[in-house]
Amino acid sequence: QVQLVESGGGLVQAGGSLRLSCAASGPIFTIGAMAWSRQAPGEQRELVAKITSDSMAVYADSVKDRFTISRDNTKNTAYLQMNSLKPEDTAVYYCNANIKRSYTDYLGSYWGQGTQVTVSS
Repeated sequence: QVQLVESGGGLVQAGGSLRLSCAASGPIFTIGAMAWSRQAPGEQRELVAKITSDSMAVYADSVKDRFTISRDNTKNTAYLQMNSLKPEDTAVYYCNANIKRSYTDYLGSYWGQGTQVTVSS
């Protein structure tokens, strides 16, 4: 069973930093793109950042120059470094990855359970 487990969320004051981690485990042959999305109460889930298997990254305009996505393919892990946090960054952050479980498997989309990030003003 492929699993994505996020960690690193918490409560931080505005202007502070947090680093989220997303570790993939289980039967993994290869991991394609990995991404972080977030969902605030009453809002739709939005893409925050995405990174390809060869580490090309794209960001939402709202987080550009503040957040950095990275990955360690040897650990099947993605990271989201969040700096200069604002109250409007408060949300549940979800990790998503495209994973093949074997050579013959299709590329499936997997999601983590989410981690809460709260930024106080």
